[in-house]
Amino acid sequence: MPPAKRKPRTYEPALVRAGLIGQVESVRTAVHRLTPEQLALPSGLPGWDVHHLVVHIAGQIEAVPRLLAEPPPRVPGPQTDLNTWAMSTAAVADRLDAETRKHAQEYESAARAVDDAVEQLEPVLEQAVRPDVLLPHGFGAMRALDFTVTRLVELVVHSDDLARATGVRVPPARQALASAVRLLADALAAKAPGSSVEVRVPPFAVVQCVEGPRHTRGTPPNVVETDPLTWIRLATGRTDWAAELDAAHLTASGERADLRAHLPVLG
Repeated sequence: MPPAKRKPRTYEPALVRAGLIGQVESVRTAVHRLTPEQLALPSGLPGWDVHHLVVHIAGQIEAVPRLLAEPPPRVPGPQTDLNTWAMSTAAVADRLDAETRKHAQEYESAARAVDDAVEQLEPVLEQAVRPDVLLPHGFGAMRALDFTVTRLVELVVHSDDLARATGVRVPPARQALASAVRLLADALAAKAPGSSVEVRVPPFAVVQCVEGPRHTRGTPPNVVETDPLTWIRLATGRTDWAAELDAAHLTASGERADLRAHLPVLG
């Protein structure tokens, strides 16, 4: 019997808005503390230094007001959901890389790039989390609320990149971290549908995935559990499954609990 189709997760606009404000402020504070020497460090992403990374982060913030300013799509409803976004990001990686390199040359000050993006975002915060507003996304029309949730993923992931590259603390806002964990967990369940493995990322998400015998009672025979930051790094290809097992940042019990074939989720 095929696995039951999961009902799409709903996101509360007020919490998404709070996560966006909190994560943007966390990034902005950290960026203003960076020295020229830190901006010149490798970012950990291919071909980018930290200056490139910060300009890219600014672009994720600026994308919200930019799309809101464009004419709405002439379709009756959304064509792109969060799972589709998560599994399609690789298709636009080259374009985003080219745009980031171009903007990095335009902005001598990375901090100024972030400040400009925040200035554009602030007047449209309420619109940014409206579920009834459609945006003209490249993958197809997308709800403004859903698009803003994807920005939370981008901001949390790249905040972690920034912290690891520079040693500057960029704490995740709780609601931003929660949204990022949940979106990536749901995308895993969509990428590897089934009910034989339970993936737990306390305190934010529990999903079932991977084809096989369905579990209904008691402790599931196949369980993966990890913390939010390790999950985000695994789901985005920032770290290795075996390394996290060895470091005891991840537990996997049961013969089906090895998720390496399904990671990373973003693709």
